[in-house]
Amino acid sequence: MAAHIEGVEHHSIKVKGLTLHYAAAGDEDAPLVVLLHGFPECWYSWRHQLTALAAAGYRAVAPDQRGFARSDAPAPVEAYTLPNLVGDVVSLVRQLGRERFAVVGHDWGAPVAWLTAQLRPDLVRGVVGLSVPPPAPDPGDTPPLTALAKMFDGRFYQNYFCQPDVADAEFAEAPENTFRRFLYGASGDNPQTNPPPQPLVPPGSTFLETLDEPKELPAWLTEDDIAVFTEEYRHNGFTGGLNLYRNIDRNWELGAAWDALPIQVPALYVVGDRDLVGVFPGMDQLLPALQQLNPTLHPTVTLPGCGHWTQQERPAEVNAALLDFLGGLPD
Repeated sequence: MAAHIEGVEHHSIKVKGLTLHYAAAGDEDAPLVVLLHGFPECWYSWRHQLTALAAAGYRAVAPDQRGFARSDAPAPVEAYTLPNLVGDVVSLVRQLGRERFAVVGHDWGAPVAWLTAQLRPDLVRGVVGLSVPPPAPDPGDTPPLTALAKMFDGRFYQNYFCQPDVADAEFAEAPENTFRRFLYGASGDNPQTNPPPQPLVPPGSTFLETLDEPKELPAWLTEDDIAVFTEEYRHNGFTGGLNLYRNIDRNWELGAAWDALPIQVPALYVVGDRDLVGVFPGMDQLLPALQQLNPTLHPTVTLPGCGHWTQQERPAEVNAALLDFLGGLPD
């Protein structure tokens, strides 16, 4: 099912040899806000924000990140590092003829947004992360995936996602079921996320078997939404997004170059209190220290009863937080 949203345009643009698709809304000369989705998502995850930001006087642009939906998907796994994705954002903005912008990211889009702000404060007016907080300084010498595998006997979902071709095939077998289980399973509407469990895959199980299939969809998610996500993933499938996980250790190595680099621009973190990210290893120490580590960070906005799909589950609250934050940014 092709999505049509009144006032939302679709464009393609060449960025460093890749063709990226993006959705956009609002006056082309209005202040620019770039919206970066996560996994397994695409531009459509921002359907509520595109129109709200446009109505408030902004130019909102939501690209499909490389490997996702309608954008090009490079074959090499190593083409999906955080610097690659940050480069896509900077190049996209330049191609749009802009010099300054605000950036908002959710899930995997959040680390891209945070790093874009860290590396390019000359371009970024402000940064917002949904679900995933700003990174902590690197605590040691063990690659993250190795540490997670040891901590959870290889059952942590990120280790599962990194197995070659396993999750790719599982998710592609019945995409409608994949989106239904993902979007409901990690939402605040699923009783299993109160409190959020550690996302582990038992031996002999698949990832989707750990997520309940809903008897009915929650109010924020429709059958048409599931159909749109399914159609958007028809071309590239899930491998590009999974390649982000397969670069976690590579990002850890590359990150020595910007470890503990402070965020110098105004920043905001928005999270649901039923988000599984909140129970990831180390979050119990990181979350209370966010303000100390990031002096430009505004007070965290915590959404009661909200799970992982922040801007989809709670569009009104997220839109209000974004507009309040964006309205206070310097030119």
